[in-house]
Amino acid sequence: MKEAIKKNKKYIIIGLVIIILLLIGIAFAYLTTTLQGDKEYLVRAGTLDLVLDEGNELALEKQIPLSDNEGMNLNGFSFSIVNNGKIDTDYTIYLDDMELSEGESRIPDSSIRYSLTKNDETFMTRNMTTMGSNPNRRVDFGTIAPDETINYTLKIWIDYDATTEEASGKVFKGKLRVVATQSVGEAAGTVLLDNIPEENQYDDGTDTFITGEDPDNYIWYSGKLWRAVSVNNEAKTVKLVTHGNISFMSYDDDSTAFEGSYMEEWLNDTTVDGFLGNLRNYENFIVTDAKWDATEDNRELGNITRPNGTTIVTDAVGLLNIYEYQMSYRGADYSNGYLNNGLDWWIITPYSSVYPRCIASGGNSSNVSNLNYRYGIRPTINLKSDVKIVSGNGTEDDPYRLMSDSDEDLSGVKLNTRYSGEYIRFGTGENYLYRIVSHETRGLTKITSAEPLKENGVFKTISFGNDTYYSSTNTIGTFLNGEYLSSYIDSNHINMIEDSSTWYLGEVRSRASYKLAKYANYDMANYAKSTNAKIGLLRFGELMSGQFNVFSSNTDYWLLTPFENGLNYVNVYSGNTTNPNPYNNYFGIKPSLNLKSNVIIISGIGTKEDPFIITLS
Repeated sequence: MKEAIKKNKKYIIIGLVIIILLLIGIAFAYLTTTLQGDKEYLVRAGTLDLVLDEGNELALEKQIPLSDNEGMNLNGFSFSIVNNGKIDTDYTIYLDDMELSEGESRIPDSSIRYSLTKNDETFMTRNMTTMGSNPNRRVDFGTIAPDETINYTLKIWIDYDATTEEASGKVFKGKLRVVATQSVGEAAGTVLLDNIPEENQYDDGTDTFITGEDPDNYIWYSGKLWRAVSVNNEAKTVKLVTHGNISFMSYDDDSTAFEGSYMEEWLNDTTVDGFLGNLRNYENFIVTDAKWDATEDNRELGNITRPNGTTIVTDAVGLLNIYEYQMSYRGADYSNGYLNNGLDWWIITPYSSVYPRCIASGGNSSNVSNLNYRYGIRPTINLKSDVKIVSGNGTEDDPYRLMSDSDEDLSGVKLNTRYSGEYIRFGTGENYLYRIVSHETRGLTKITSAEPLKENGVFKTISFGNDTYYSSTNTIGTFLNGEYLSSYIDSNHINMIEDSSTWYLGEVRSRASYKLAKYANYDMANYAKSTNAKIGLLRFGELMSGQFNVFSSNTDYWLLTPFENGLNYVNVYSGNTTNPNPYNNYFGIKPSLNLKSNVIIISGIGTKEDPFIITLS
């Protein structure tokens, strides 16, 4: 077992050099180039004149691992970007590796934490792997206007949980690089409304809603396919909802209110166990203090008017309300509206103080009879007004792509720097498509099959086994760690799988928090019962555990999480869950597994149409 550095109190020398600062402009047909002063930078694209000024140096020497609170108290490295030109400029700040001296070893990104302050707004602390991997570590990006100054402070420290093997005696050396281009693309709201036919738009005076059966309003962001619902007339923000159900869970234990519910907590959970923490650079893309109208409404579809703002909740992520859903099919049958994905999913509007509300698989609204039910989750966000669309035509096969989320050349990039929901080519035959779940284990990438396993075009079914707790030796565990590996995975891919992973077996009863699937008694420091195996299953409330689109002929499939009284969870086809007996019921199988830290991308962009092709580095 690895020995934690924090326990043996050994000092570590970490060299962090951020004194070489380059500003590189992307070439256009009409270029001018200027060199000025003793700091080298290139000025290109017409009148662009971007200046990069560094402040105090950051030098970490003989440092011990720090907690996030201690790391945030460091002085950090401060610098500014100033646009002295006359045009808007898009820019991206990268943190590149510098060459090490002879005899030095590089500390892995997974053992480094960082925080970034931008114009006095401090983003949450994160692991450096979330930046991406060299040479694509992205610190920040955006657009800077003429005469604008943007001030940054970057703080970097050794992770409190880093081990001796990972960090002792090793160093990190880096340099900042800024790539600046003349502003490209157009604001997402403008592109949507310019390209959606007028008959598929409705302006209620506050928002312009996109309506109809299947408008071209698909957007790909952070590994997930979204539908654009509306554009706010004043703020020009764009409301998005995921096309499919990302997960499922109980709304809450004793209340239909969104604020304080399990639902609100999961959607805005910034850890690996929730939704927000797995969104790519969300501070740059989405409104983090959005207002969600969760006002109670017991009227039926067709009679809903805009909610009156009695109950407003401020969050980064929410759910659609019943009015927004109704507006999406204005002038059409709700069963044919584009937001009806054939699944059951929660909305934020309660029917009453006793009954929450969901959209049923037929597209109609349903007041849920009690809080025991567990339905699908379609997270909803608001894109900032300055987020730009740079490619795509808005169709499902060619969705709009957002600036700084439209990576193209990812050859050599580590898979463990990529995002939940992105697609991977893995396995053999008809079972070749997988998706990233999360990076739950340091350095590893958890993936799951994009749909349950098939044999000759038919979904394979199996009983869970006599033991309600998963293991490598019960019925489904024996299949996954035996026949599955020999018949559904080729030898090259088998070598990429971590030999043993931890699978959490916490019970989640009716009206209980999703956290109990992994943690004991809601205490995130104490894990629930677990087992070790090479291959496992997704658990209750985990990302990618929901159905994505029932119209794709999905099927019921087993989940890892026990319920109670010898029963197990099954994610049923309409998008909710049930608790069948594990040994006399047969359901589908969605394997889950962890890929090793040295798996890299050869090609692909991570979409369903162009999944990542991977190999071992």
